Amino acid sequence: MFKAIVRADTLQATLDSVGVLVDECKIHLDEDGLDIRAVDPANVGMVDLSLPASAFESYEADGGLIGVNLVRLQDIAGMASSDQLVHLELDEATRKLRISIDGLEYTLALIDPESIREEPDLPELDLPADIVIEGRDIDRAVTAADMVSDHIELGVDDEEEHFYVKAQGDTDDVHLELGPEDLIDLVAGPASSLFSLDYLEDMNKAIPKDAEVTLELGEEFPVKLHFQIAEGEGSVTYMLAPRIQN
Repeated sequence: MFKAIVRADTLQATLDSVGVLVDECKIHLDEDGLDIRAVDPANVGMVDLSLPASAFESYEADGGLIGVNLVRLQDIAGMASSDQLVHLELDEATRKLRISIDGLEYTLALIDPESIREEPDLPELDLPADIVIEGRDIDRAVTAADMVSDHIELGVDDEEEHFYVKAQGDTDDVHLELGPEDLIDLVAGPASSLFSLDYLEDMNKAIPKDAEVTLELGEEFPVKLHFQIAEGEGSVTYMLAPRIQN
């Protein structure tokens, strides 16, 4: 059983956070809320999302697992203005999701969860550097790097105590430094890793510009990005594998 009412902007932010990496996913529907974990087909980017029952206007679920086509669900959710309410109800008999938005009724066929990629384990990493930064600064760094390269280096100079972003192209370079006065918080430690800009650009699309984003970094380790959605009720963690330089 699953029946819920949610603001359209909350639903859209949830779907967008996952949809930047995958086209379909499994959704765990528990009495406390829903959870989604997915990895892209190349096993480079991962998302772990939690949206508790408190983020909904009303929420009822008794546990279960459904598979959804995210692209189609995003299209339907996109029909609503941000402050409209979206009614969701699982039809147990037909295994379809009924969606109602201000008189518009949709019936979305679900996907067999067994046919969707296995959910990844979220590895436990004890990374030495923590950077808390505004989403708009990530956007600025990613946009600047994209002008010169398809890779981006994220790192921390633990002696100078600043976070830096570098991108090197064939002819042009970009370098951005942010010190403690520019950041919300910084726990300096040795960190430097190179990442595919394509993936970071996709993740950046889902990060609210006014969000506080925590980056966990190491030396040639994955980066973890944590931020909140749904007015602080929901949480999203991205993990992006590095391009090994040595």
